[in-house]
Amino acid sequence: MSDLARIGVAIDSALLARFDELIEQRGYANRSEAFRDLIRDELVQKSWESPDADVVGTVTLVYNHHVRMLNEKLTDMQHDHHQNILSTMHVHLDHDNCLEVVVVKGKAGAVKKIADALISAKGVKHGRLTITSTGAEL
Repeated sequence: MSDLARIGVAIDSALLARFDELIEQRGYANRSEAFRDLIRDELVQKSWESPDADVVGTVTLVYNHHVRMLNEKLTDMQHDHHQNILSTMHVHLDHDNCLEVVVVKGKAGAVKKIADALISAKGVKHGRLTITSTGAEL
């Protein structure tokens, strides 16, 4: 870790009490680590705004596998973007529904475009893109 800098923060006591409850529930050892995580999270979110930022993430899809040609369409889309697809996990939820988690990596703009195509495919009931940092800049 780099050199540490100490700062002072003025916070309403009721807000601080709620924050202390939250960090205790999440298992933080102290406020400093919780503040560092909040700051990192904001920096990661800010980096997504640049389409050229290097990111990793997951695209989570829930879909009905009985929808005609949907499995093939999703697989074809993933093959079309093989340079950005690191891994895929497929789970059978019940007789009709499947969960697919696609791990993606690349420029934020490309990752978002791939996720949008997968999520908007006919037959996908729900989808979500979760982007995070590659960790290099944190």
